[in-house]
Amino acid sequence: MNEFSNRFEGSFLGANDKISAQAIMECKVCWSPYDPAEGDDYRQVEPGTAFTDLPDDWSCPNCSAPKEQFMVLEDPGSEAATEAAQLDGVTARLVADFREIWHSKMRDVPMVNKLLTVEAVGFRIVDGRPLGVLISPWFMNLIQLPGEDEDWTDLVAGEKELVAFPSGEYEFIHNTREQIGGYKACSLFSPMGEFKSQMQAQEVAAAVMVALFDAGNRAETDRAADIRAAREAELAPERDDPPMLRDAPSRRAVITAGMAEQG
Repeated sequence: MNEFSNRFEGSFLGANDKISAQAIMECKVCWSPYDPAEGDDYRQVEPGTAFTDLPDDWSCPNCSAPKEQFMVLEDPGSEAATEAAQLDGVTARLVADFREIWHSKMRDVPMVNKLLTVEAVGFRIVDGRPLGVLISPWFMNLIQLPGEDEDWTDLVAGEKELVAFPSGEYEFIHNTREQIGGYKACSLFSPMGEFKSQMQAQEVAAAVMVALFDAGNRAETDRAADIRAAREAELAPERDDPPMLRDAPSRRAVITAGMAEQG
């Protein structure tokens, strides 16, 4: 085995364990791809052969560059791609579920903000579970969904649970829906009248997902009343502010107030 047999030059410092068997590689000399689904007829490599399983002396069929001159073009089997596919599926069901509520029950309720729409923002896998913010015309909630091997259909609606993050512990309420099944929700804003646009709501949701994992935002008190008072003070209009800013919920209101009642 030669010194290059376990390395490729173009990505991840040549670490084979960073690419999956589905990785499509590209020669950085002539840009010819190697797709494991197709193999290499020229060198009689069977379809289904991963790049990492190619013979040590395999070279680019077009320019004869050695294996170490290849870089990752795309990798549908990578951890990031797998995670993205998982999140796309669960967030699509979550959004569909709450859009059905919007159209069937909430559209004509006076408290709703018709400038907003149902949207999932900032979802990522945290401790094996999808976590992110759900925006709707009547609330903004932090949502935790079950992991791939978990079944939350037996969650009891209304039960409360404290979930710990670097910035503190936050109270989540259990619930279930027809499409998404069991989920846990932590209230951030309700109602949503202060928001002037979907973009503004998106920015606040993104700020929440950053602040949640920043230990510097840990509240100095556990008293729910103090936390709520701090948030309401931040949201209160100030006379010197321009009209567009007076009614806008600030990112700092979300961050410094702990985003929800802490236990």
